[in-house]
Amino acid sequence: MPEANTNTTGWGLIAGNGRFPFLVLEGARSQGIEMAVIALKEEASPELEKIAKRLHWVSLGELSKTIDLMHQESVTQAVMAGQVKHNKIFSSIRPDWKLAKLLFSLPCRNTDALIGAVARVLEEEGIRLVDSTLFLKPLIPEPGVLTRRGPNEHEAEDIAYGLGVARHIAGMDVGQTVVIAERACVAVEAMEGTDETIARAARIAGGKRLVVVKVSKPGQDMRFDVPVVGLPTIEQMRGAGATALAVDAGRTLLFERAKLIELADGAGIAIQAFPPAAVSEPSQAPRGINKE
Repeated sequence: MPEANTNTTGWGLIAGNGRFPFLVLEGARSQGIEMAVIALKEEASPELEKIAKRLHWVSLGELSKTIDLMHQESVTQAVMAGQVKHNKIFSSIRPDWKLAKLLFSLPCRNTDALIGAVARVLEEEGIRLVDSTLFLKPLIPEPGVLTRRGPNEHEAEDIAYGLGVARHIAGMDVGQTVVIAERACVAVEAMEGTDETIARAARIAGGKRLVVVKVSKPGQDMRFDVPVVGLPTIEQMRGAGATALAVDAGRTLLFERAKLIELADGAGIAIQAFPPAAVSEPSQAPRGINKE
């Protein structure tokens, strides 16, 4: 994808939930860019009104209104930041005519297909959707151990196994996170998100030590659905008895990175970033955990 033009005019932000939109606004502002914000009513925080100089609220299904507002704000480049819960995308929205037509044309109804189609519609309207991490490069880890300690031998074995499983799952656009115990796949992320997947794994594992593996999709489109790890995920891991986390280097955002690593160190959690190209195939099909 061509590099985005980071001049100070014509920038827009489509804001979902969480800290992501706030960080993008702060990062853009540090470069002298003031973004017009299109905030999703069902997801975005009302606190955005306190920091965004130009903000408009739209519902999830209002694609035509979103485009009209961007034209009104002279937006030619846009960033999509913040989670939109996958189950809401296909069950809770009331699409306007433009989005309804787009949904009808989709060959499959997964998140990538929908947002990719939205990106094409925006492009046709003269609005280019760009890399959502453009203003957040310091939050993306390089390969290596990020915490005081690296994974021990048993954690490393679970990570190696989990990377292979996770990459297969991500390749099918099912989810990006798996939870492993004793080289068994305890839980696979679907539409519920990483933190709920970890909580479910803790219930299934019955006190066994867990390892969390979160990867990007093959050919990850950095414009949307970028893997994110934040403080709540580390807290969830600590409560679940998860002792190690593996992520993709160069394709994962670590929100509040310094605090996140400090929290992980305090909880004894090892975090390591792996090159996305280093794919470990599982030595056998994922098996259920033995709770006996």
